[in-house]
Amino acid sequence: MVEMTATLGLRPDQVEAALTAAALAPSVHNSQPWRFRLLPELIELHGDMDRQLTATDPDARELRLSCGAALFNLKLALQSFGIRPLVTLLPGHDAPGALATIRRGGTVKPDEEMLALLKAVPVRRTNRRRFHDAKIDAPHRQALVRAAELERSWLHVVSARDERARLKSFVQRADQMQRADAGVQAELAAFTGVRPDALDGVPPVSAGPRPAPQDEWTFRDFLPGESVERIPGKDYESDPLVVVLCSFYDGALAELQAGQAMQRVLLNATVQGLSASFLSQPVEVRQVREELRRALGGTLVPQTILRIGFSTPVLATPRRPVGELLLEPTATR
Repeated sequence: MVEMTATLGLRPDQVEAALTAAALAPSVHNSQPWRFRLLPELIELHGDMDRQLTATDPDARELRLSCGAALFNLKLALQSFGIRPLVTLLPGHDAPGALATIRRGGTVKPDEEMLALLKAVPVRRTNRRRFHDAKIDAPHRQALVRAAELERSWLHVVSARDERARLKSFVQRADQMQRADAGVQAELAAFTGVRPDALDGVPPVSAGPRPAPQDEWTFRDFLPGESVERIPGKDYESDPLVVVLCSFYDGALAELQAGQAMQRVLLNATVQGLSASFLSQPVEVRQVREELRRALGGTLVPQTILRIGFSTPVLATPRRPVGELLLEPTATR
């Protein structure tokens, strides 16, 4: 295990706190596909390609989204220590293989909004439980849209009846295709179920109810092999707020930006007392994703789909020790 060292003028314990916050970002099946390299004046963020789900995420698009979310958490944590993070996305030959580098760009006094978002980092959960049948009012929705805009992305609120029906059909069809894909199902099984002492994945306590035919939306089954049955009458809510987080163009840079926007939206929702979970199937199946893109007008690129509402609290999913996330420093930098 690589030793925690000082960087950016922070003590090792402060660096560990910042990376702990970064590692609380969401990821597909809680796979935690990020690594960090610590240098005296630089932190490098890398994708952990050993943790890419190659059947579910063959292009590593969602891996980059997750790393973008971790980057946003890291930026918040650094600001709480008075550091203005200077971020370079896809630095190329300056940091081979890195998705981003973070340097000290001066000092900053975090504002109340940043502090509120940072406070929400350890509280945020992917909540797969039933949401209450309570409407989210316009100010809440506008705050979520603004959060995405601040990170150069777009949050499309699915509101029209025909649009919601079309998106439901996309979710259902993509889910059926993934259920028939042995590779996707193998990855799901590898990260779910009872796994004693697991430091990643989705344990049964975080899985939510087993999906059922009467559900208005098609949810991913995180309880493969389990005998848990739905309680009669305890259906999922019929009308959650559903939003599509979009970038304005394709590619790795857009995905890293969208990942930061995704995390800002999720943390903003947490601050407002809202819960969220993912309806990712349509953006994971290339054919359906392209149909969704055309349905959005062709100019926006759908990156993920969120279901948002009010619910009861859920437990945190496990996380790997920060020491396991560190890469060896290079000899040349």
